[in-house]
Amino acid sequence: MAPKPKSVLLPVVAAAVFAGLGRMVLQKIRADRAAKQTKVAGPLDEKTRAWISEVVRTPRQ
Repeated sequence: MAPKPKSVLLPVVAAAVFAGLGRMVLQKIRADRAAKQTKVAGPLDEKTRAWISEVVRTPRQ
């Protein structure tokens, strides 16, 4: 009997998925670093913190 040929599709798909996940992780790391350097969200005063807390806790009507 002849040996069964190995499928090439599964390793190719696995490599593509692995590369895609790695790329997403790298993009997330770069985005986090850029956001940390630009400091988009600055320090909040107490009044703003209280307002945000109230808005988040209160359900919409």
